[in-house]
Amino acid sequence: MVKFFLVFFLSFSFFENVFSREMSIQKLEERKKADVERQKKRESRGLKEFSKKIEFTTTIVFLSKEREIPSVLSNLDPILSDEGFYGIELAIEDNLTTGRFVGHDYNSKMIQVSLKEDLLTEFNELINSGFRYFVADLNEKELLEISNLSLKKNKNIIIMNVRSKANSLREKNCKSNLFHIPPSRAMLADALTQYLVKKKWNKWFLVTGNEENDKLFSDALKYSAKKFNIKIKEERKWDYEADLRRTAQKEIPLFTKGIKYDVLVVSDEKGIFGEYLPYRTWNPNIVVGTQGLTPKSWHRTHEQWGAVQMQNRFRRTSGRWMTETDYASWVAVRSLGEAITRLGNNNVEDVKKYLVSGKFGLGAYKGVKVSFRSWNHQLRQPILISAPRSMVTVSPQEGYIHPFSELDTIGVDKPESTCKF
Repeated sequence: MVKFFLVFFLSFSFFENVFSREMSIQKLEERKKADVERQKKRESRGLKEFSKKIEFTTTIVFLSKEREIPSVLSNLDPILSDEGFYGIELAIEDNLTTGRFVGHDYNSKMIQVSLKEDLLTEFNELINSGFRYFVADLNEKELLEISNLSLKKNKNIIIMNVRSKANSLREKNCKSNLFHIPPSRAMLADALTQYLVKKKWNKWFLVTGNEENDKLFSDALKYSAKKFNIKIKEERKWDYEADLRRTAQKEIPLFTKGIKYDVLVVSDEKGIFGEYLPYRTWNPNIVVGTQGLTPKSWHRTHEQWGAVQMQNRFRRTSGRWMTETDYASWVAVRSLGEAITRLGNNNVEDVKKYLVSGKFGLGAYKGVKVSFRSWNHQLRQPILISAPRSMVTVSPQEGYIHPFSELDTIGVDKPESTCKF
């Protein structure tokens, strides 16, 4: 009788799991069908008309540079060639929601400079043609080049950085025409450190890769550790060149042996070795930093404060998950739209002043309004601390206070800043 009951229970569990799986597939197909129906309805309605005569049109240029395709850690990793594009499109749609009632029109111009073309030549043509608002998916060096060119030519423009996390762009190399949407490395390091302090994981083993960006993030982590009274028990550089897909089980335990620590903190922005560290270290300690538990401006599992709405809208439009660059592009265009709406004009100088005036605030699906720091044009914002498939917490952590904004407890505060416009 017991055997019969056990067989029956296992059989029932099997069919229940199969049924659940079939139901999930059915729901997925229903969702796809619903998306198609919504798209048809939107197309049948056509373009919405303006309730008021168009007073002016603001064109926002999305400027990016073609890159050589890098090697990937896994063949499962998608290589995205359209990051930022759909974020721009959604933000333009959101800007027009209000714009149609007040007579403010918005459109975008997508420019990708090919490998054979010169970025400065193309940018010079754009500013000479009268374009004044730019969302730039470029690296640190390229952002400095176009910023300096516009300042040299005395062109009053706004460049929204949606890619680079370089601290130097917010400090010694800051520019008056450059605004930064992504968190700096200093902000990411402080956000992560606050959580580790809260958990009392105060003894670090820091592992740094050989890339220049790895060293820069490692420096930010060390500065943050000093600021929050964290002890770095050991610091090592990863200089192995072997294929870790075959040697990880041998190399990593030996590399991490003989050290007592609470957390292994890794700085490997390209993901060359960091993904292999979890579950292979000598001690059963967690991995944080650029892999494992990571600080990010956006994550696909973020669902609070209306983020589900944004995630679903983006997925319906693009067919994929929203990345940090997509999110930054959306914030950049919405920030410009919010400022222009409040001002009632799109004069660049007026918009620039308003963005850092203290009056500006944008709802960005993070629980509080985001705004720009006047001293270095960095967007102050909460930072998501996430595992690969789940949200863990949001920094700044509870208990960190500030005379102006708790958001300024992460990153370079005004008294520390070396930025001089």
